[in-house]
Amino acid sequence: MSDFDEATSFLGDYGAFQNLIIVLLGLSAIPCGYMSVIVVFVSDTPEHHCKVWSNSTISGAHVEPPFHERSSWIGPDSCSRYKVRANWTVPVELANSTEECVDGWFYSTERYTATIVSEWDLVCDNAWKVPFSTSLFFVGALFGSFISGHLSDRFGRKPVFFFTLVFTPVTALIQATSFSWVMFCFFNCLKGVGMISNYLTSLILGAEMLSDSARVSYTFLGHSLGYGLGYALLPLFAYFIRGWRMLLVASAIPGLLLVPTWWLIPESPRWLLQKGRVDEAELVIRNAAKRNRVAVPEVLFKAGEMSVAMVFHGLALNTSNLNGNIYLNCFIYAAIDIVMYIATWLLVNRAPRPIVLFSSMMFCGIMLLIIMLVPDDMHLMFQVLGLLGRIGVSAAYSFMFLFFPELFPTVVRTMGVGVNSTGARLGTILSPYVIYLGVFSKILPYLIFGTFSIIAAVFSMLLPDTRNCQLLDLISQLPLLLSKGNSYSPDAYD
Repeated sequence: MSDFDEATSFLGDYGAFQNLIIVLLGLSAIPCGYMSVIVVFVSDTPEHHCKVWSNSTISGAHVEPPFHERSSWIGPDSCSRYKVRANWTVPVELANSTEECVDGWFYSTERYTATIVSEWDLVCDNAWKVPFSTSLFFVGALFGSFISGHLSDRFGRKPVFFFTLVFTPVTALIQATSFSWVMFCFFNCLKGVGMISNYLTSLILGAEMLSDSARVSYTFLGHSLGYGLGYALLPLFAYFIRGWRMLLVASAIPGLLLVPTWWLIPESPRWLLQKGRVDEAELVIRNAAKRNRVAVPEVLFKAGEMSVAMVFHGLALNTSNLNGNIYLNCFIYAAIDIVMYIATWLLVNRAPRPIVLFSSMMFCGIMLLIIMLVPDDMHLMFQVLGLLGRIGVSAAYSFMFLFFPELFPTVVRTMGVGVNSTGARLGTILSPYVIYLGVFSKILPYLIFGTFSIIAAVFSMLLPDTRNCQLLDLISQLPLLLSKGNSYSPDAYD
């Protein structure tokens, strides 16, 4: 088989076809941007305290002061209250000894009308269920990373992409009807399967249809930027939709609106060629040439990461532990991501790939570890250093989706990226529990994330440099890439 990039060079880099692919697949990443962190609002814990009942319950009513007018007489903390005296009166008389919140909790509705925490009392002894439900999303993402790679390498990128494009929002709609925490967790896991499968498959589908130059633009200004825009839209949705059920319903709509793009996005011609479906691959290229208004040659083809993802998602989920407005904090993190995607796109070809990954992760790690030296009362400094750390990991996270597909040949590209993403999901599964440690000490999550960032930076230097290299098609081409780096050309195997 002749070299794919050479055979399709007549299409150019940025014709109407390439621009359409970049825009449509970039739009498909928007739902992924908010699906992975929507838990920040859906599972947030409102302020709460024990309910205190009086003898007015005889008539079916109870006495409860307005939330912000309550006083310390209710109890020493949100998980206990002073015991009610035997001779109940109005107002309620309380003893000095304490007891559990036997009558349940009263939740503030200032920020949310309802979250899963207030819906099913996931506080105090049941507080562990909150990070557990979040981890199950990433457990689903782990399985999705592994399964989607095998399926798309076997059945094609396009069928898997569109199936998961529908599967994810449908799962969110069903999750919005959950009548129990167990049902919510089950569909949260399925949603993780669909989200990561769609995200990875769209990445590979676009990368395999575009030239080297257009692929870089697609990775940062299409795919990653779409993800960042989705993340930025989340606090806007959550601000106007304060109930968790309707927020999930709203999150499902954008994905379903993209279903008609089935008739605009073709199958990967690289994958079709590797499967021996030469006529179908030629049809894709000829349709692209028609859209670009260029002539087609008579004959086209001859027959013949674990730590980066944990830190990235961990810092995003840590929004609820930061001081200040949760909606503003979420938007600032999203804005940082968008700026870094553009900055990384501008700088990506100016240095070897391993150096870029090493520098961004090392910067992130150092910023997060410096937090250990900040006094507890300096909240602003905590936030500034955390945001600086986010800058480094955002650059690294977006860069991975350009770098890692370049390391695998077409025949196993989706599976290879999927296996890599599977390892990353192991880190993201743990990230909610790392965040939960922030309840006891604000420093601990940053210490753990900073340490893993530095470890990831060190190991990134072991990877080969794929800058200015063409995408590999066959496994037999891997040794040449490892030995020659930038001088690699598939022509050596023709």
